[in-house]
Amino acid sequence: MAKGSVSTGSESKIKDWWESGKQYFTGIYNEMKKVHWPGRVQLLGYTGVVLLSVAFIALIVWIFDSGLSFLLERLMKAFA
Repeated sequence: MAKGSVSTGSESKIKDWWESGKQYFTGIYNEMKKVHWPGRVQLLGYTGVVLLSVAFIALIVWIFDSGLSFLLERLMKAFA
């Protein structure tokens, strides 16, 4: 093989890689323009809903954990 054909092949690969990268990021940019971004009031409302949901689920898990710990402790005392 000649040196010229090897460098042309790798230059072609670099150009293809560069073009595909440009197309990818152009596509991302175009899709991000279509996104409906929430305003400040909506964002605060959504944040509140998430925080309350997490607190509620944490409370449920804590209640079940405490109940199971209590039951296992009683079983251990009864049979140990």
